[in-house]
Amino acid sequence: MADMSIGESQVELVRGYLLSLQDSICTAFEQLDGSGRFREDSWTRDEGGGGRSRVMEGGAVFEKAGINFSQVFGATLPASATASRPELAGRSFQAMGVSLVIHPHNPYVPTSHANVRFFIAEKEGAEPVWWFGGGFDLTPYYGFVEDAVHWHRLAKEACTPFGDDVYPRYKQWCDEYFFLRHRNEPRGIGGLFYDDLNEGGFEKCCNFMISVGNHYLPAYLPIVERRKDTDYGDREKTFQRYRRGRYVEFNLVYDRGTLFGLQSGGRTEAILMSLPPEVTWRYDWHPEPGTPEAELYEIFLQPTDWLAQDRP
Repeated sequence: MADMSIGESQVELVRGYLLSLQDSICTAFEQLDGSGRFREDSWTRDEGGGGRSRVMEGGAVFEKAGINFSQVFGATLPASATASRPELAGRSFQAMGVSLVIHPHNPYVPTSHANVRFFIAEKEGAEPVWWFGGGFDLTPYYGFVEDAVHWHRLAKEACTPFGDDVYPRYKQWCDEYFFLRHRNEPRGIGGLFYDDLNEGGFEKCCNFMISVGNHYLPAYLPIVERRKDTDYGDREKTFQRYRRGRYVEFNLVYDRGTLFGLQSGGRTEAILMSLPPEVTWRYDWHPEPGTPEAELYEIFLQPTDWLAQDRP
């Protein structure tokens, strides 16, 4: 049984890392974009806490990029946080995290998402219960094996110091989590997803969160650099907008972070900053066989051990 005791200094350690992570990711995206800049809104929440929302719109590379930090307090955990842990219902809580979604202009550059978060649930007369969660995942519109292998290689690197079984478990969890059941298809090529992590004590779990957060930029930026200047036309942009519809559907129907934010009275503008600026839906549309659009479905939206492609 993990030691669940935790002090204020440990909470501040997590908070300090999350704020520095938001800063470093924003700086990296501004440098890569060249012209786009993040607008920052600091906000407070009536029940307790607040955050800083940073959004870039209309950059040279990034059509929309949102990177949020939040730290909120509440008297009762919302339903989305206790659905899998009903024993925590009625506890007060503190939740903090960094969440980001990047929507590039170029359809050959995939959308990416990352999140790292920390929860504490407390009740008078009982030990606090804390846990970490998060991960990162990639949503290509036009797939490249080279990019998928690189993404998953960095995901594995983030996990390797914590055990050989960690990457396979959290890769599978990501595949299962980012799945649109009503479409019977995954959102993208996955990556890492974990939740309710407190095994091995606070220090080990916190270091894992830091490793995941620190591997996001090395996983994503080289892919952006490779694809951002690829020529594209109306066909590719139309397909990108269509596939973005899947992103919207997942975030509004299934995403735990979105549901938690809305149920806990968070700032709606910050919660919904993950949605793309331009999106379309088409009735019963299917790609033509033999096209790059069909290849996305046939190769990249299938359960795949991408690191098997990385072996001689």
